This record gives sequence, C-alpha cells and structure tokens, in this order.
Amino acid sequence: MIILFGLAGSGKGTQGKALAELFGWRTLSVGQVLRDTGEFAETLKRGDLVDDNDVIRLMKEQMDKAEAEGFDVILDGYPRDVTQAKWMMENMPEKIDGAILLDVPKEELFERIALRGREDDQDRATIEHRFDIFEENISEMAGMFKEKGIDIVKVDGVGAVEDVTNRLVDVVMNMVPGARIQINDVNGEEIERSYGE
Repeated sequence: MIILFGLAGSGKGTQGKALAELFGWRTLSVGQVLRDTGEFAETLKRGDLVDDNDVIRLMKEQMDKAEAEGFDVILDGYPRDVTQAKWMMENMPEKIDGAILLDVPKEELFERIALRGREDDQDRATIEHRFDIFEENISEMAGMFKEKGIDIVKVDGVGAVEDVTNRLVDVVMNMVPGARIQINDVNGEEIERSYGE
C-alpha cells in the first residue's frame, strides 16, 4: 500500500490513477469516495473535513474490498488528519509500503484549482482554509509515520504529467521492491516487466 499526500491541486488524483494503471493496482481517493456518497456535499463545499469516524469507516470498506479482490492500493489523500493516521498506525502499519508527498508551490496550485471547475473549489478563502488544515496535519502525521519506520518522501510535482509520473515510479519501485509495471502489448495482451528494462 502506497499513500499519496499533497495539497488540493497537486495532482494526487491524476498521478494516483496513472500509478494504479502502470502497476495494475487500485487507487482509492478519499475525496472521490466522500463525493460519491452524496452525504457530505455541504461540508466539502465549506472546505471542512468530514467526521473522522465516517471517513475511517468508508475508507476501511474500500480498502477491505480492494484487498479481497487481490489489488494493492494507492491511497489518494488518506489519511487526511492525525486521528485517521493514528487509526492506520494502530490497525495496519504493516500494510503500508511507503508514503509520498507531491510538492507543488501554492501559487501554481491556485492556478490549477481554478482550471478544475469543481463546485467546492471556487472560493480562494476556502482553498486556503483547506491548505492550512492539511499543513497542520501533515507535520503531525509525519512524526507518527516515522515512529513506525515509514518516511514520507517528498517528490517534485511540477512539470509535465508524464515527468512527474516517472519521478513517482522511481520512488514507488524503491518502496515496493517486488513491484512490476504492467504493459499492454500491441495485441492487447497484458505482459509484465520490471521498470527500467
């Protein structure tokens, strides 16, 4: 299991999906899971965090489902806060191969977010509020992860999508030694090879 952290607009969703496709894994986006339920629209619109118990319950359901179906998982934006991180450290630290923080300057993030056009992204004050919450939580979570021997590796999230993906692939291959990239050949048959071959 790989955890992908980053501020709103950092490309977590795009990169999580790209990595999942390359490795044949499943990406679980906490934001998408929450939006899909439809229960938390107002909370998300304000930029506030959904109650930890709800998030933990929903994400555990999705992680259990992925594991039961035989998929490794890339977590996009989960855990979001100290309570969720503590739950993971108490219940599944051995399942976490590593954590990555996508690093993008805030001004670029504001530009990217403006282009997304999502309803909960329209107000700059809301976005800044979301940034503040994230930064408060990530520093505390980093300490908790380190206690369990899990470092959060910072990766430059600026540049062409493919370039960022390549940087992430290198990091993931170091975190998960047995990871293999899956490639589709011209006949559509799935083949596997180690990254770099």
